[in-house]
Amino acid sequence: MENFVAAPNAPIATPGKHAVAFGQLQEADLQVDALYQGGTSGNSGDDPIAKLVRGVGNQGGFRYVGSPLRGDVRLVILYTTGDQPDWPDALDPQTGAFTYYGDNRTPGHELHGTSRKGNLLLRDIFAASHEAPEQRRRVPPFLLFEKAATKGRDVRFRGLLAPGGPALTSDDELAAVWRTTAGRRFQNYRARFTVLDHPVVSRGWIDHLRSGGDPLTGDCPPAWQAWVQTRSYSPLTAPVTTLIRSQAEQLPTDPEGQAVLEAIREHFRGREHDFEACAVALWRLLAPATGQVDITRRSRDGGRDAIGKYHLGPSADRIAIDFALEAKLYKTSNSVGIREGSRLISRLRHRNFGVLVTTSHFNRQFQEEVRADGHPIVLICGRDITELLRQHGFATAEAVRSWLTHQFPTPDVINLQSQH
Repeated sequence: MENFVAAPNAPIATPGKHAVAFGQLQEADLQVDALYQGGTSGNSGDDPIAKLVRGVGNQGGFRYVGSPLRGDVRLVILYTTGDQPDWPDALDPQTGAFTYYGDNRTPGHELHGTSRKGNLLLRDIFAASHEAPEQRRRVPPFLLFEKAATKGRDVRFRGLLAPGGPALTSDDELAAVWRTTAGRRFQNYRARFTVLDHPVVSRGWIDHLRSGGDPLTGDCPPAWQAWVQTRSYSPLTAPVTTLIRSQAEQLPTDPEGQAVLEAIREHFRGREHDFEACAVALWRLLAPATGQVDITRRSRDGGRDAIGKYHLGPSADRIAIDFALEAKLYKTSNSVGIREGSRLISRLRHRNFGVLVTTSHFNRQFQEEVRADGHPIVLICGRDITELLRQHGFATAEAVRSWLTHQFPTPDVINLQSQH
């Protein structure tokens, strides 16, 4: 799929000293986060990826050297653009985790029956990744590129990928997820990768792979060699230098995302305090290890909150960490500030951590106070909500309204159900 949702504070695609000109692409190494410029002819020949890795073609999210049908793919390019919110590819630079959706995007096709055979490739590669080293040796390296600007063909190299991750089960690594379009259901893959800690993929190794050479020779990155031989991961992690997000970074910029937030506000209009249960459900989507949560009665200041437990450890011997949650059903023009957050901060004396959920955004002063004082509070803003819902299959306002209606029925619906 050609889509991308960047994690907060991901590098902005702007030309700089690490930009490689179109005419130099065929000889260039691949440096993480470097910009590779496209041509200016105005046609598909401007695509820089086809110049960087000859033989992979100039179109599509899945590009490769070899054939998935013959099982001899030697190198795979994953290209993502960010223009399809239904399939939100997502890179987390802080952990090196990358989520990518397959190429069965419309109803009418079997999961593996796509023209580019991208899903077939994912199925076979993830299966082989769990075999012995000799079978894993046949897993092709993945190179991740993203579209770098709204205009033109420039791309940015985001890293060398290995299938799976250090903390994922096989079911988590590759899962077939259902989607509905125009009332028709179909499946697509959600695949999870790890960006390996290797800053530069050399031109020599790329050409070596293209020619069919042994992938563990020819300037093979040590991180890839370790993954093939022992299935050990060395993620490229990059902690952010700031945890303060602007208003624009906390709100969806696309019309559908804005409509999703409005659908939530409209569903709870006139009964804003009932949004608390929805906030708990959203938190569960983000933190599946959440255990029992009790929504408390309204407080004197008119707010409602919840207290719950988050579980850590093996299922046979878990420990529970207490947390407190508050929710603010706000318009996007209203920010959550120190006044609104002070009550949750004060309650952390009795709870291990806090969760604050809003359909709007947090102002800068509040964020700075939370981070500077080291308050263990998870801040979930409007954009976080829309991206979270999209990742769980609720990409449109219509789908979200249906979810809200079934999960949090209005009082009139509850009364009607009780009468029957």
